[in-house]
Amino acid sequence: MKRLKDIIECDYNLEINGIKTDSREVKDKDLFVAIKGFNIDHSLYIDDAIENGAAAIITDKDYEADIPIIKVDDIDKTLVEICKKFYDFDSNMNLIGVTGTDGKTTTATIIKRILNNKQETAYMGTNGIECGNTKESISNTTPTIENLYKYFSSIKNKGINTISMEVSSEALLHKRVDDLKFKYAVYTNITEDHLNIHKTIDNYIKSKLKLGTLLSDNGTIIINNDDKNQESLKEVNKRIYTYGKNINSDFIIKDIEYLDNITKFTINYNEKNYKIKSCLLGEYNIYNLTASFIVCYLEGMKPRNIIREIKKLKIIEGRGEVLSFGQNYTIILDYAHTENSIENIVSSVKDKHKRVIVVTGAAGGREKEKRKYIGKYLLDNTDMVIFTMDDPRYENVDYIIDDMISISKKTNYKRIISRSNAIKYALDIAQEDDVVLILGKGRDNYMAIEDEKIPYNDYDEIKECFTNRY
Repeated sequence: MKRLKDIIECDYNLEINGIKTDSREVKDKDLFVAIKGFNIDHSLYIDDAIENGAAAIITDKDYEADIPIIKVDDIDKTLVEICKKFYDFDSNMNLIGVTGTDGKTTTATIIKRILNNKQETAYMGTNGIECGNTKESISNTTPTIENLYKYFSSIKNKGINTISMEVSSEALLHKRVDDLKFKYAVYTNITEDHLNIHKTIDNYIKSKLKLGTLLSDNGTIIINNDDKNQESLKEVNKRIYTYGKNINSDFIIKDIEYLDNITKFTINYNEKNYKIKSCLLGEYNIYNLTASFIVCYLEGMKPRNIIREIKKLKIIEGRGEVLSFGQNYTIILDYAHTENSIENIVSSVKDKHKRVIVVTGAAGGREKEKRKYIGKYLLDNTDMVIFTMDDPRYENVDYIIDDMISISKKTNYKRIISRSNAIKYALDIAQEDDVVLILGKGRDNYMAIEDEKIPYNDYDEIKECFTNRY
């Protein structure tokens, strides 16, 4: 809690409990900042904020009310400044930013879990916030500005100075992290995604590129050298390390072996070989592990300690998560929803099981064009696909599924609108040595229907199937 005059120049000595930009979240004694978002002008909801208990309003428009109204010229800049003051932001925090189309959550989490053995480290991203022994869900991969600084303050108050955080393209586009200085910008890959927001792949790449410009003076960029879009990332005039199977990489990946439930490979750097063993399966996880190795190495961890911690790593929730309820087939829960991530996980299991059964869908209000290619790939490369809902928002689920099957003549699919019923059907038809891939939601705890987030969780639905079965 702070006084209004202590966070912005004014004569009001009001107590402020928090800062909000969403009028629906305003509570008693909050300060409402009426920013103009990409889709919503929040100044239209000033009356709602007042009704919900706002103590004062900051706006860039003329407005009259019975509570203090502070008019500013640059409301976006003002929001950042008052958040820094209100939450006592420490600009010396050690920020590790991880971006990319796929692999952000896994890589940022691996970095957190390994580096935590050298210096206490927090994680912030799609899976929430991991800080010390606490875990907390959050609404966005990279939180909105007012929440971002609130979480920084909470983490700092626990004595933690290092944060491994996912940085989404949307956060970069919407300038949520523009005032931060990162020690590392880690790029996992850049493939086509979120074009409903960015419109073109060039805009998407440009947005991702921005993270490399937000580095501290001694900051470092870490780039996947096997990624087809990596050359554009090297344009930033900063210290750069590359990784990949490409022999021109700084950290070269070689000698890959896939064993039962174990991945082995070697990282070569400066003519030294570091042999890695992990329970994280698939080639995509080799890249995630290598990027994480580099960050921890540059942070001063001894290679043998990094290797030891990689060996101890457990599967990350909702990311290639193998679930066991005593069944004689394999269940894998994964967040994969892009063409690249779906191809990665399917190819990692395809030749190891009798049949590959997939439960998936496509999000509403997102890139419709890619649906047919995802659907065709799955129908061509798996034995059975159960198409179902996945955050349909305002779209009809049947129409989404129509898109997914539109360019394939294959009939190895079933249409089950209810995701709960789709999962139950997949588990009912699975036989010994099959694998059931449940894709798209991971450990998300909601289903986005119209403008609501209805409580829902794939893991809970899977568990419920076995609870009722036995």
